[in-house]
Amino acid sequence: MLREARIDAPGALHHVIVRRIERKAIFKDDTDRNNFFERWGQIAAESETPCFAWALMSNHVHLLVRTGTVALSTLMRRLLTGYAQYFNRRYRRHGPLFQNRCKSILRREDAYLLVLPRYIHLNPLRASIVADLKALDLFSRGVYASWAIAILFSTFLNPAMSGLSGVTA
Repeated sequence: MLREARIDAPGALHHVIVRRIERKAIFKDDTDRNNFFERWGQIAAESETPCFAWALMSNHVHLLVRTGTVALSTLMRRLLTGYAQYFNRRYRRHGPLFQNRCKSILRREDAYLLVLPRYIHLNPLRASIVADLKALDLFSRGVYASWAIAILFSTFLNPAMSGLSGVTA
C-alpha cells in the first residue's frame, strides 16, 4: 500500500508525532530522555530548525517544528536512526524501535496554532507523567510562554503580518 507523500517546504509548520513499536517505552530513564533531547537539540540547531513545542512522553514524542532548508524527513531520519542505535546498544536489543515513519501534520498559522502547543504541553499532565506543570523539565512550557507572547505581540502590532487577522481575544 502506498503511503501519502509528505508535504514539506521550507518554512512549513509541522506537528510531528513519533511512536514506539508495540506501545513500549521509548525512554526507560532520564539518561534516555536526555540523549534524545540533546540529539534533537543538536540536529535542530545545525539545521536551523525552530522547535516551538515538544513533549517527551513514555511511548511517543510530540514536536512542533518549522522546517528550514533541510527536509523534515531528513531531520527525523537522522534523529530517530541515531536514537534507535543508541537505545539498541544500551539495552542490547535488535530491530526497529519506532512505528513506521513519524507522523507529521502540516499546520497553518491560524488561531489553532495557539491551541496546539497547549495540547502538546498538557499531554504529560493528562497521562499522569507529572503531577503539575511545575514538574515539567523535558517539556517546552517555558520556551512556549515566550514564543506565545511574541506571537500575541506581533498580532497586536500587525495582525495581517501574523496570519491571525480576524482573531480576537
